[in-house]
Amino acid sequence: MLKKAFIPYKGYYSTPFVRWQGSLANENSITLGAQTSKRWLATKDIDPKIFDYLMLGVTIGQPALFYGGPWASALIGSTETAGLLVSQACSTSTTGIFQAAMGVENGAWETVYNLYTDRCSNGPHTIWPNPKGPGGQVISENWVMDHFGNDPWAGGAMIETAENVIKLTGITREECDATALRRAEQYQDSLANDREFQKRYMFPVEIRVSKKKTIQIDSDEGIMPTTAEGLKGLRPVLPGGKLTFGAQTHPADGHCALIVTDQEKAKELSDDKNIEIQIISFGHARVKKAHMPMAPVPAALMALDRAGLTVDDLKVIKTHNPFAANDIYMSKQMNLDINTFNNYGSSLVFGHPQAPTAGRSIIEGIEEAVILGGGYVLFTGCAAGDTSAALVLKVGK
Repeated sequence: MLKKAFIPYKGYYSTPFVRWQGSLANENSITLGAQTSKRWLATKDIDPKIFDYLMLGVTIGQPALFYGGPWASALIGSTETAGLLVSQACSTSTTGIFQAAMGVENGAWETVYNLYTDRCSNGPHTIWPNPKGPGGQVISENWVMDHFGNDPWAGGAMIETAENVIKLTGITREECDATALRRAEQYQDSLANDREFQKRYMFPVEIRVSKKKTIQIDSDEGIMPTTAEGLKGLRPVLPGGKLTFGAQTHPADGHCALIVTDQEKAKELSDDKNIEIQIISFGHARVKKAHMPMAPVPAALMALDRAGLTVDDLKVIKTHNPFAANDIYMSKQMNLDINTFNNYGSSLVFGHPQAPTAGRSIIEGIEEAVILGGGYVLFTGCAAGDTSAALVLKVGK
């Protein structure tokens, strides 16, 4: 259990998420993330030089990634700050926030800037020399499609891990469709009253399209309308499977950032000094080969156990749910009403840029807890390699 790590209230933002091959398709995610952060820090009147460390989360290669953390630090204006590159697929934000919190806890640093950014669009195609190949053919890899399509240890595509859990536990097509519809309804709640909920944390991203023209993206792009009739009419992605494209997420582009610091500094940087956000505990897990959607459950239970809590103590639960099966399995294993968690949105609907995916959900969980008057927040979500990571936070109001 952690005692010294805090997040300032409103000391975070997420950009809109944009469906891949959309408006952010040609932007270097590191430079774009740093540029957005620099603008955001200016609006908060925060001097970037206060950060004595930076966590940069990236999972999809970008030009000059080798310089990752220190480069991002310099770009935001924190030119004397060292930085670390964190990469754990969709658990990148969760793990990075915990690493930042651990550093604050043990005195390694005082105020950490956490920037999580990815671009699934136009992902890199890597080649390695292979002089012994037929005719000297190279070995090649597509960083996005090949990784979605094949786990080198478990074999098979990510969607197969979900279908494996469905077969093992008897989840039905009707349950998958009903969950997808409910998550779409919850996302619509975040758009009510002119996107009142999203505007609590969402910060626009700007793209320069020419020397004289810059465009601003204020809201998510590429969200598909979801209806019961539409879901029912979709064919399964895999022959004989239960999951359709309507019951799984989509690749996306975007970024988010959070400040992690001690209690005193968090209060100084907070928009409301009466609201405290404490990082309490972390959990992680790896389940049996090719059963990734099971992993969020043991990670969540570990985080709760380390915090000395049970599910009954939680005010807000958020998950990374690339497949509807994730939430169905979790609801059954943890005796949860599937309709009551992931309020206001989840990655099933708003997309999957990988590194920032969990971070946005954690931010949303904080804001929901503030609306509800405070309480404990659990985030848990799966990641490649049948792994997962979870965080428990306490929002005091």
